[in-house]
Amino acid sequence: MASASARHILVDNEEKCNDLKAKIEGGTDFAEVARNFSSCPSGQQGGALGEFGPGQMVREFDEVVFSGDLNKVLGPVKTQFGYHLIEVTARSE
Repeated sequence: MASASARHILVDNEEKCNDLKAKIEGGTDFAEVARNFSSCPSGQQGGALGEFGPGQMVREFDEVVFSGDLNKVLGPVKTQFGYHLIEVTARSE
């Protein structure tokens, strides 16, 4: 069964999400940005969500995690919770 490991940053608007993505792409550590800005409790673990399978996250999140590039900052991805930056750290089929 397919599974993935990912980390993410959750914020309440797209503009903030794009600003944080630019910081990370400019060299700021993803985990540091997650700890400082993510509204998800996972932010305290650098955004780490652990390993999960298809269907365990909301559809928009799942689609990116199971099709996006590994080790690249993806997003903003809009879900019912807000705007996410996602980094897929591992994926198996």
